This record gives sequence, structure tokens and C-alpha cells, in this order.
Amino acid sequence: MKKYVLSGLMLVLNFLAFAGEGLWLPLLIEQLNIQDMQKAGFKLSAEDIYSINRSCLKDAVVMFGKGCTGAVISSDGLLITNHHCAFGQIQSHSTVENDYLTNGFWALSRDMELPCRGLTVSFLKRIEDVTQKVTNGLKTEMNYNEQYDLIADNIKKIENEAVSGTHYEASVESFWFGKNYYLFIYEVFKDIRLASAPPLAIGKFGGETDNWIWPRHNADFTLFRIYAGKDNLPAEYSPDNTPYNPEKFFTISTKGINEGDFTMVMGYPGRTDEYLYSAGLKIITHDILPAKIKMREERLAIIAEEMEKSAENKLKYANKYQGISNAWKKWIGILRGVNQTNVINLKIKEESKLQYRIENDTAFRFYQSDILTALSDYYTKHKDVIIALDLVNELLNSFEMIRFSSGFVTDALAALNAENADITEIKNQMKKRADGFHNTFNKDADSKTMASLLRIYFESVNPAFYTSIYPEIKNKYNGKISDYIDNLYKKSIFACPGKLENTINHLSLKSGKRLIADPASQFYQSFSNLFYPYFITADSLDMVLEQLYRRYIDVMMSADTIRRFYPDANFTMRISYGKVEGYQPADAVKYEHISTVKGILEKEDKENPDFQVPVKLKELIINKDFGKYGVDSTMPVCFIASNHTSGGNSGSPVLNAEGKLIGINFDRNWEG
Repeated sequence: MKKYVLSGLMLVLNFLAFAGEGLWLPLLIEQLNIQDMQKAGFKLSAEDIYSINRSCLKDAVVMFGKGCTGAVISSDGLLITNHHCAFGQIQSHSTVENDYLTNGFWALSRDMELPCRGLTVSFLKRIEDVTQKVTNGLKTEMNYNEQYDLIADNIKKIENEAVSGTHYEASVESFWFGKNYYLFIYEVFKDIRLASAPPLAIGKFGGETDNWIWPRHNADFTLFRIYAGKDNLPAEYSPDNTPYNPEKFFTISTKGINEGDFTMVMGYPGRTDEYLYSAGLKIITHDILPAKIKMREERLAIIAEEMEKSAENKLKYANKYQGISNAWKKWIGILRGVNQTNVINLKIKEESKLQYRIENDTAFRFYQSDILTALSDYYTKHKDVIIALDLVNELLNSFEMIRFSSGFVTDALAALNAENADITEIKNQMKKRADGFHNTFNKDADSKTMASLLRIYFESVNPAFYTSIYPEIKNKYNGKISDYIDNLYKKSIFACPGKLENTINHLSLKSGKRLIADPASQFYQSFSNLFYPYFITADSLDMVLEQLYRRYIDVMMSADTIRRFYPDANFTMRISYGKVEGYQPADAVKYEHISTVKGILEKEDKENPDFQVPVKLKELIINKDFGKYGVDSTMPVCFIASNHTSGGNSGSPVLNAEGKLIGINFDRNWEG
């Protein structure tokens, strides 16, 4: 069998091979998984993966920013993650004259590495089960809000005590819908510098066309370096800082891979809903996602139009476009997968089997007989609220001026009402915020977005959630949303830099209150007034649902003692394992486990910006100039494996049976 040498590889994961299912807590690997992993070919111990007594694999894995993962690959703090995780940092350093996003970047010396202000990487130091501490004091007679407040107070106390007198940070997270709680201790580094990034045509070759699809042919990686103070501890940025010396870094394997090889992924998957009840899934796939997909399509079309106007606009909107489009394409894939695999009906069948077991097994009959009915009733009763809360969040987060104005007004009034308020300092801070907003704000694009998305929102929610602006549009503007929006942007001070600057110059407690009367503030307030009771209720509803799911999980676990259950992802470190393998998504269709540079030339399309091949890269491929990484007159690019991953795993190290790095995760596929 041929061996493929992998250099800086990426990994696409599929979920069709259920043997690789599971997102496991490293703390519990010894108890739940290590024997199975070793049978599958893993050559290390559980202690090699997670230990608090010596360096281990977890010490080379980082939480990258607030939504990705990274891997340390050198003794001087070099870090690898995905290009798409680094997109915003690369863009922030790019100009039309020095377009690192398009042309790539390579620091030839450490002095050339670019500081990324605001970016952090976090190392997990330890995990501790704190369930008893969190639930201490809970009483059955407490209502939902009392329970919530007690748990929140206990968590805050646990977190504070855990890191008191140290430079660490603590976070207590809920598992199994509040059945268990674990404490996570992190060491957070704040001086992170960009070391290198490939050109866009390499790092994002295939663009949104190939996103969530196999085969792939992009090199989705970027390199950063972690810097520390002279004591090798976290420090704010300083030119005097030195490269961080990590406890552990990954050795990059140069042996290549075979189909069937063991693979392990370590990282921070964001969120999964593995145990979602069928009625909840139906609401998401039938009502919420179709509307959100329409909203994102409108936003993408408007942004694409703006990007075509100039090179400056193209660079300005690149990161925003990527962020919007990634979820949009994912949602399309979810709907496709749910429909093709008939997931809802499969869930209903499993739930029916469980209900039969409950009704015919005395172990369940007396204390859990109503759980499935209770879940069904919950989703039936609260369907309209669930839809509206999700869509209003998507709606309001899509409007830049509304989002900015709401935060601006809230913070300005809070500052002005503060004891010993320094008006001059408040004005200076508000000016900085206003300047930062208007440096990137596009009035025309934002108003078009608002008009389009507001129409979709009205079409998608129960009329009870229209807010007071609907009758205003209907009566004052003859139902023309665009006329209402045009007037809003015409009159709002937040849409005009000069008007906003003048308001800030004359800012006082009296004039500050007039900000509330601004049309942008009134627009936001109309939604706030309507939804405030529902957000308050939502806290209670969430706790009701959490308790229902806690019972639901208990029943499932009791009914199936053979199955190994794993908690949903919540952006805490998880382990998944599988193997390198291709798959067959449909009749007469079979995908191989690896892609090569041959596919880059096959996909090249000079008319499609997603498939532009740089001249130099094309020359290297045609001339078969692969250095020591060539195999049989070609060179591997990407591979797939049956590991379970989710959003947040982007940039996760993919390891072989010896714990050596063979790739980094960068995507999943629709068929999974």
C-alpha cells in the first residue's frame, strides 16, 4: 500500500463512519475510551493525552481566539491554525498597497512578524468535576429563577477561588443539560503575531463553491507565533517580549498516511445538538433555517455588489463576506442532509421505541412516563416564540447602524449617569467609537440590507412579533418597507458622521437622553419592548427545557446501557478518533481518501474567482517540482477521515497513532 507524504496538510471530516462518532472529554478518556482507541491502533496511553502531572498532548493544543483551535509546532512558540480562522487578522494588516490577504505574507525574520492586537490563545491546564459544588444548596421547592441565581452564584465563587492569586483564568461549564459541571483552568496568552499566510488563491482555493464539499484542494493554514514576558508567562504586547517556550509541541510526521490509519483530533468544537428531540429539529429545519438562509443570501448579494466596486471594498468586506457565507452554506448542507437521510422520521421512530420501553418497563413507568409528551408539548406551545427569538437575533445582528447605535446609546447614558462622570473623557471615548464605526460603515449597503431582511422577517414570524414599526410602515408608508428605511437613515444622526460628531461635542445628560428619540434607537426599542418579556421568559423556558432534556437523557442512558454517550460540544476541549478513509455518498459515487495537486489544475477556471491558480503554483505543478514531498509524480493536498468534529474544531491538530501531527482539521462535508 502506498504511503502519502503530507506537508502542512488539511483534513476534511465526514460523519458517515459512525465508528468515529463521539466528542469525548479528555478527563474521561481513561475511563471511557482508551481501550477502544488502542484496539483501533492508538499506541499511546490516556496519560499521554491528558495529564496534570506531566506534559502531554493537551499542552500543545490551544483555543485560538473565541472560535477556533490551533496547534503548537515548535519549541519557540510557532502555532498553526486554519487560514479561515486567521482571515480577520490577515485582513487587518492588509492594505490595497500591501494586500497580504490576496498575495500572502511571510515574515523572513521575527522582527517582521505582525502583532495581532486583541487575539488570544488559551492553553488548558486542568479539568475538575465541580458538580457537587455548583449544585450545593439547591432545593426542590425553589423556582427556576431561584435555581438559576444559586447556580450562577456558586459558579462565580468556584471560578474566583480556583484562580485566586494566580495568572490563570477559570470557566465552569455545564454538561448534560446541567446534570454535570466541570471547571476548566486556562493560561491565556495575549501577544500573538502573524508569521505567515498563503495567498488567498491557495489558502481559500475553491472558495464558497467547494466549502463543505469533498474533494478539496486548498491549503487552509496560517502560522502565528506566541510571545511571552521574560519569565515565559503571558504578557501584554511588548517589543521586549520573547517567543514562548511551550511545555509541549507536536512533532510533524513525515511518514505519510495509509487508508485505514488511526486518526485522533483534539480541539474545541463549538456547539452540537446531538440529542435534540424531533419536534425541536423540525422547527429548526422547517421554519428557522430556511428564513435565515434567505436573510444570508440577501446580505451576501448586497456585499458582493459592494465588493465589485473597488479593490478597497473587496479587501474591506472580505472577512465579513466569509463569516456570513460560511454559516449560510452550512445551513444549506444541514437541510440537504436532513432531507436526504430522513433524520426527523428516524428520530421519531427511535422516540417511539423509547416510549414503548417507558410504558412497558416498570423501571421507567412511574417517574419518567411523561417525558416525551412533555417535550412534545413544550415545542408545540412555544414554537412561535422559538422561531421569533432566533430570527430577531439574526435580523438585528445584520444591521450595522442599529447594532452600533444601541450599544452607543446604552454606554453613553450609563457613563453620563455615573457618579463623578468625566464629560470630557466620555466625549473622547464616544468619538473614538464613532470614528471606528464610520471608518467601515456603508450607509447604502446597510439600508438595502435592512429593507430586504425586514421583509423576510415579516414573512417568517407570527404577526404577534411584528413590533410597532409594522403598522407604521403599513399606514404611513403604504406598506413600502424601503421608504420607511430610507427615511430612517435620512433622519438618524448615526448614519451621518457630521451629525454624530456634533451630538458628541454637545453631549450632556440632558442631550444624551435625546439619543433615545433617534429613529435608529426607536427602531431597536420597538423590538426590545416587544421581546423583553420573552427574553425574561426565555430564561425560565430555557431552564424548563434543560430540566426536560436532563430527564430525557437519564431515560436514554438507562434504556441503553451498552451505548457510550458523550455530552454535546460547548467549546471545551474534546477528543475524537476515527481513521483515514474515503466514503460513498450516493449510488455509483465513491470518494477516495486523498486529493492531489492534479485536482488543482482540473478545477482551474479563469472565469471563476474561486478557482484561480497562481502562475508560480501552476508552473511548479506542471514541472512536478515537489521537492521531497512528491509521490508517484504528484503531491497530496488534503485527506478525509471519519473523526467527529464540529464548528470550533477548525485548526485542530489531527494526530496519528503515535500522537504525531499529520494534518489540521479545516472542514466537514455535507454528506456527513
